[in-house]
Amino acid sequence: MKGHKKRLDSFSPDRSWNLFLDRDGVVNRKLPGDYVKDWEHFEFLPGSLEAIRIFSGFFRKIFIVTNQQGIGKGLMTAEQLEALHRQMLTVIHDQGGRIDQIYYCPDLEDSGSLYRKPNIGMALAARKDHPGIRFRESVMAGDSISDMIFGKKTGMQTILISTDRLPALKHASLIDLTFPDLLHFARFLMTK
Repeated sequence: MKGHKKRLDSFSPDRSWNLFLDRDGVVNRKLPGDYVKDWEHFEFLPGSLEAIRIFSGFFRKIFIVTNQQGIGKGLMTAEQLEALHRQMLTVIHDQGGRIDQIYYCPDLEDSGSLYRKPNIGMALAARKDHPGIRFRESVMAGDSISDMIFGKKTGMQTILISTDRLPALKHASLIDLTFPDLLHFARFLMTK
């Protein structure tokens, strides 16, 4: 656990930093074996709205970067996804939070797309749209090893959102810190 303590001590983002968030399994509940295709099936995870409100007062910019191959599989349209995101953003805003921009990749897992995590196309698109972004002053929070690889490829600090300790042990070099949910991460930031 000495390594974990060292990482806690060296993790020191400030209000000039940016936050990249995965969506499914981090902001909202995943649907096992399915995709969240409409607002009816979208459910914020406990504490995620409060966490985003806290993040909004801490980070300079907040982005969601999400793989959405349900579009590539023909199970939903880009228009349906964008409508769902508009409703999600309205609730986040009404709860005092903000998301500055959402990036999604509709491509299939085996497409080799630059934009599909763990590839870094969505991060590069965010930096093109927001030229002040420095990846070394950014954090990627996600629930998968793919998210952690995405973060490390760009030089970001990585936060694994998971209650399962096995990935953190197996992939320690990819993960800077682990929290069970976004709210625990947000409360940790408040102590910095």
